[in-house]
Amino acid sequence: MKKLLSLCAVLFVLACSNPGHRYVRISGYAQGGSYTVKLNIEGVKIPLETIRDSVDALLTHIDTTLSGYNKKSLVSRFNAGEKVPATPLFLEMYRLARRYWEQSEGMLDCAAGPLYDAWGFGFKNSRFPSEEEVAVLLESCGMGRLPDALPVEDGLVDPARMGFPRLNYNAIAQGYSCDVIARYLYGIGVKDMLVDIGEIWCDGLNPFGKEWAVGIDRPVDQPEEPSGELDGIWTSGGKACGVVTSGNYRKFYIRDGRKYAHTINPRTGFPVSHNLLSATVVSARSSADADAVATWCMVLGLDESKTLLLQNPELEGYLIYEDGKGQMREWATPGFTLRQ
Repeated sequence: MKKLLSLCAVLFVLACSNPGHRYVRISGYAQGGSYTVKLNIEGVKIPLETIRDSVDALLTHIDTTLSGYNKKSLVSRFNAGEKVPATPLFLEMYRLARRYWEQSEGMLDCAAGPLYDAWGFGFKNSRFPSEEEVAVLLESCGMGRLPDALPVEDGLVDPARMGFPRLNYNAIAQGYSCDVIARYLYGIGVKDMLVDIGEIWCDGLNPFGKEWAVGIDRPVDQPEEPSGELDGIWTSGGKACGVVTSGNYRKFYIRDGRKYAHTINPRTGFPVSHNLLSATVVSARSSADADAVATWCMVLGLDESKTLLLQNPELEGYLIYEDGKGQMREWATPGFTLRQ
């Protein structure tokens, strides 16, 4: 998760071809970039300004709790060795991280923060570690060395009782943020929505009475910024689902002619090296789930990702890979809806 910028949300009324429907768009800045929420407010009794302010407040709360780039957030203070309040959000994120670590058999590890820091993809500058340094880090970090639940005493969580771990929730925090906003919108009666905070949650129909459509980036190496090229358009079919793309084409660096990508294999301690360029995952459960599985796929590589996606009926996926001859190829699960 990137540092939350100052929030300045704006409301727009969207054109709508559905009689009786009233769509609005809330947009602003959050988690180092912009966010957009499109929703049909027909039948919603809450004033628009209240909805906007509530979305802002939720995103601010997530940032001040979970962002490793915000040095005053709970997770940053915890990582620095400080006792922090055991807030519901802080405890819930740890439970989620623990669950994904177990499901992935250690391939998705939010307690491997020191490895990401060492390679320059965490919250510190890169040191480009040696094999010996990586081996030491592997012995000292990871969810496998932590308890099933955060130990709470007098309403506080003490990192000293856990061996001073360093947590990094980048792999699931943006997806989770979408779920938090969607949960709020459902609670006030919204049925048609698209929540875009870098990752996406959508449900129902768009302002034109059509299914929501989301562009899938073509994984062309372009540090930090989208290339503008699309590989295709995913369509929702009106279903509720989270949609997340993970890839190694924006966050990477080149050293001695070799590309080092931001996806770290927590088992080996090294950046992954395989032909899978990006993984787009659709989850009927949550955006956090789609976020986690997309990252998991990027650790696994092509063949194991296919197996993972096909064996879970609540997941659909679209994988883009390099075929060994310099050409991009695509593979999709049977239920992944894509138009060119």
